[in-house]
Amino acid sequence: MHLALFDLDHTLLPIDSDYEWSRFLVRTGVLDGEAYERENDRFYREYQAGTLDIQAFLRFQLAPLAAHPRATLDAWHRRFMAEVIEPRILPQARALVEEHRARGDLLALVTATNAFVTAPIARAFGIEHLVATGIEIGADGAYTGRPKGTPSFREGKIARTAEWLASLGHALDGFERSWFYSDSRNDIPLLERVTDPVATNPDDVLHATALERGWPVVRLFGGTGR
Repeated sequence: MHLALFDLDHTLLPIDSDYEWSRFLVRTGVLDGEAYERENDRFYREYQAGTLDIQAFLRFQLAPLAAHPRATLDAWHRRFMAEVIEPRILPQARALVEEHRARGDLLALVTATNAFVTAPIARAFGIEHLVATGIEIGADGAYTGRPKGTPSFREGKIARTAEWLASLGHALDGFERSWFYSDSRNDIPLLERVTDPVATNPDDVLHATALERGWPVVRLFGGTGR
């Protein structure tokens, strides 16, 4: 059995699910549009530039989850999936996942985006395992608005992937072949750890790195992002 890891935003999806979730909440009137979108855009630009303060971003991004009951959040997310995500799950992305599934590879979605946003997306792709930024849940079962554990970001993706594999009795270097598909310069640390790094719809920095190191470049669609 081999291992296939997939980043999500601008890798399997041609959009940024985290960014679009915030925009969805603005459109539906849950969040103040002008102020929230200004901050959302700022964090998004910092991510693209490789300068994002992940803890500051998570405080901002997770705060709305603490302000509403879980049932309400889940209802909003179902609408978000129907209106925003499902129309953008493209055949070529599904085909990439299915190619590895048909080989019998162990599949996981490995993303910096939080687990609330991404768990239904992983299910939509039929990917059983999700390595995402965790969210703290209080004694009352509601989200606290704080991250839980190590964010799945940059080197944190290596740590979180190692934890997940260990829970299954595996180690990253124990696979004869391991793939990681990503678009982002922020994922170079994990790309360096697999046997088969694949720059997928890469940003400029990752594209240059891939050319320098002889990594394959795959373009499922245009665009760059988280």
